Amino acid sequence: MTPYIAPGLHLLIDFWGANHLQNMELIEQTMREAAAVCGATVLEIKLHSFGENSGITGVAILAESHISIHTWPETGYIALDVFMCGKCDPNQAIPVFTSAFKPKESQVQSYLRGIQN
Repeated sequence: MTPYIAPGLHLLIDFWGANHLQNMELIEQTMREAAAVCGATVLEIKLHSFGENSGITGVAILAESHISIHTWPETGYIALDVFMCGKCDPNQAIPVFTSAFKPKESQVQSYLRGIQN
C-alpha cells in the first residue's frame, strides 16, 4: 500500500514589529519572490490599500494555491497565509518575508491539508 501524502502544506505566519506595512510595491514584489523560491506559479496578484495610515490586504493567486497578506501599520502586525500543493515548499517563503518586513518577533504554524482523521 502506498503511503498517503498530504496534498498541501498551509503556513500561518504572524509578524510583530514589522516594517514596510504600507508599501504596496514592496509587498507585491515580495509575494512574487516568495512564490518563485517556493517553486510556485503566480497567476494574479490583487492588493488593496485602505488609504493613508491604513493597512493593505491582498492575495497572490497561484497555480498551486495562494499567498495572502493583511497588514496593520498602527500596530506593526502582519498576518500571512501561505498555502501550496504539489512539489512546492511554502517554508521557503519564510526567509523572503522575514528579509522584506524585518519583524522583531514572528510565529509560524504549519498544517498538513487534506489528511482525514
